Amino acid sequence: MTDPLAQRVVETLKEMRRTLATAESCTGGLLASRITDVSGASDVFGFGWVVYANEAKMSQLGVESRLLESYGAVSEQVAQAMAAGARRVAKSDYALALTGVAGPNGGTPAKPVGTVFIALATAAGVQVKKCFFSGDRWEIKRQASDAALEMLEASLSHGNQFSF
Repeated sequence: MTDPLAQRVVETLKEMRRTLATAESCTGGLLASRITDVSGASDVFGFGWVVYANEAKMSQLGVESRLLESYGAVSEQVAQAMAAGARRVAKSDYALALTGVAGPNGGTPAKPVGTVFIALATAAGVQVKKCFFSGDRWEIKRQASDAALEMLEASLSHGNQFSF
């Protein structure tokens, strides 16, 4: 089954001769899986991390412990650091990072189930979008990966300008 959104993103990256890396927490590799399901994705996708544990975020992507302690893993600051770290380590043109609460447990009044931060790192910097999704764990993961791909697609179609 073809994933039209992932297909468009991979084809656009190929046309632009640009590369992508991913860093995922709450989606557990779903975003990378969707990208690599597209034939020829290896031309644009070289690195993907599932950094579920805080230690992985720190050791693999250079997320500072003070960010995790001050803001928590599900935060704008950590998503931003994850995306910047993935782009730096992979030496990619773009990096997408996702961190959130997929549920059904783990939500708080401040960060209910369905809260997801998506970050896009480019040469222009890092932009973070806070999203709220609903449904079961799978639906939240799917919606989050959709939103990440849409975020990248919008940036690619607007000449790398953040437009989301």
